[in-house]
Amino acid sequence: MILNKKIKTFLAIASFMMALAIALGAFGAHGLKSVLDENMLKVYNTGIQYHFYNTLGLFVATFIFALKPESKRIYISLWLILIGMIIFSFSLYFLTILNMPILGAITPIGGTLLIIAWLILCFGILKD
Repeated sequence: MILNKKIKTFLAIASFMMALAIALGAFGAHGLKSVLDENMLKVYNTGIQYHFYNTLGLFVATFIFALKPESKRIYISLWLILIGMIIFSFSLYFLTILNMPILGAITPIGGTLLIIAWLILCFGILKD
């Protein structure tokens, strides 16, 4: 299978996001455990979980795109997964680390983008 530039780009992004998820997870487990209270650590860990799950999903969606490289829907879903994951997880990271509860209002935007992304991917698989 020959990978085009878009596929290589998303595989590289997914690889970077996985490394980042591991690093941020370790930072939370070791560096924030003594700084954050139990509730805030749970919020941070929710960001880590969604970061991991959606990074794995980004790999899978990229491989699906490799099978259907002409699908605009699948390509759009890749971008929405990435953007949604960043908004969702990073708003939780910053909410806990910077103690800025207002960032909790941004988190649902990321979650909504993730839901839309996965539905677009589903539609792209079925229709393209």
